[in-house]
Amino acid sequence: MTMKERLVMTFVLLVVVYTIVPWVATRIFAIGVYRKGKHAGNRIALTFDDGPDPAYTPMLLDLLKKHDAKATFFVLGSKAEKHPELIARMHREGHQIGIHNYRHQSNWFMSPWSVLRKQADRTAGIVASITGERPTYYRPPWGILNMLDLFLLKSYTVVLWSVMPKDWRSRIGSEKLKARMMERIKDGSVVLLHDSGETFGADRDAPAHMIAALDEVLAGMRQRGLAPVRVDELLENVPGRRLGFAKRTLVAVWMVWEKCFVALFRLKPVDSGNPLFKLRVREYQGKRAIELADGESIRKGDLVAELHLDNYTLFRLGLDSRSTVQLATQLIRRTRMLMPELCRLLLTDPQYRDVKGLYGITMIHRGSKQLGFTVVDLPEGLFASLTRTYLRILLYIIHPQGKERLKEKSELLEPKIVAISKNELKTRYIA
Repeated sequence: MTMKERLVMTFVLLVVVYTIVPWVATRIFAIGVYRKGKHAGNRIALTFDDGPDPAYTPMLLDLLKKHDAKATFFVLGSKAEKHPELIARMHREGHQIGIHNYRHQSNWFMSPWSVLRKQADRTAGIVASITGERPTYYRPPWGILNMLDLFLLKSYTVVLWSVMPKDWRSRIGSEKLKARMMERIKDGSVVLLHDSGETFGADRDAPAHMIAALDEVLAGMRQRGLAPVRVDELLENVPGRRLGFAKRTLVAVWMVWEKCFVALFRLKPVDSGNPLFKLRVREYQGKRAIELADGESIRKGDLVAELHLDNYTLFRLGLDSRSTVQLATQLIRRTRMLMPELCRLLLTDPQYRDVKGLYGITMIHRGSKQLGFTVVDLPEGLFASLTRTYLRILLYIIHPQGKERLKEKSELLEPKIVAISKNELKTRYIA
C-alpha cells in the first residue's frame, strides 16, 4: 500500500469515527441522548426547532395558550438576537427554551470546540441575557452530533425525538400531517416540529400547515388524556436522568451489551411482567460439588437453571438506593415475591424437568439464605478472578454511585455462588 493510499484510508477512517459512529450511537441506540420519556404518565413533549420566527411563532404561542399546552422551543441564537421579544414571551408563558445552535449548521462540518463555544454556549448566553435563565437542553441541527460532542457537551442534556411527522414540506398538507401525528403520538413521545420554514430543505409556508394540523391534534390529545408538557418535565422520571453525561452514556452502552447477551445465551424471563430474573438451562461445570443445606448436591455435569439478574431493573432499583445494603434489601423483597413463580416454572415446564435446582453467581447475596439458598465461596482461580472483576465493573456501571460503592467493605462485594435444590423450592414455596 502506498503512502497516499494509507493517508486516504486514515482520512476515511477518521471521517467515519467523527461522523457515522456517533450517528449510529445516538440515532439507533440512543447512547448519551434522550429520544422519549419513560413512565411518562400520559404526558408527551411537543418540540419546535429553527425559530423564533416573527410570522409563525406568535401564532403558535397563541395556539398553545388556547389549548393550555406547554412546549419546548429549540431556538437558533442568531434568530433569538433578532427577536428577543419572542424569546421573552416563550419564557413568560411557561415554555422551555433549548438550544439549536447559533446558526443552523451541521455539527459534522464544525470542530467540536466551535460547536460548544460558538454555537451552544453562545446561544445559551443570548437566551440567558433575555430571560435570566440559561438553557441546559440541546438539540443539534438535523439531530447530528460529531464524536467529541458526546464528551464536550456534558453540561447539556441532548434531546432528539421519537416522532417526526416531516412537517417541513408544505405539500404534505395539514390533513395528512394531522393523521400522522394522531397515529404516532403516544405516552412519552417527543415530537419534532418546526415553527420556521427558512432553513435548508424546508418550505417557507410549511409552518402554517403544521399550526392548522396541531390545532386539531391538541384537541384530540386532550380527548385521549394526553398532556403536552415541557421536555424537562417529561424526562424528570426517566431512570438515570440525574446522572452525569458520561455515566449515562456508559449505562446506555452496557444496556446494548445486555440485550446482546440475553439474545446470545437465549435467556428467558421468569415472569414477563416482572423482568427481575432470567433463566437458562446449562450443565454445571464447577470442579467442586455444591453441597446444599437440604442434603442435595450439585456436581459437575448436573443440569441447573442458571439465574441472571436483569441489569436494567437492577439499575432502576439502584437509583433509589442509598447503599448497597438497601439495594440488597429491595432485591430480597422482590425475589421473595418471585420465588413461587420460579418454583412452579421449574416443576411444570418441560425444559426444566431434569434440572437439579437454581444456580447463580452474584455480589448481592446478602439475605439470600433467608429464601432457602445455600451461599458458598467461589473456588479460587482464574474463573473467580475474572468473575470478581466483571461483577465489579458491572456494579460500577449500573449502580448510580458505583464508584463509591466499590470503596465500601470488601466482604459485601465478594461474589458468591447461590444455589437451591428443586426439592427445597417445592418444600418452601408450594403450598
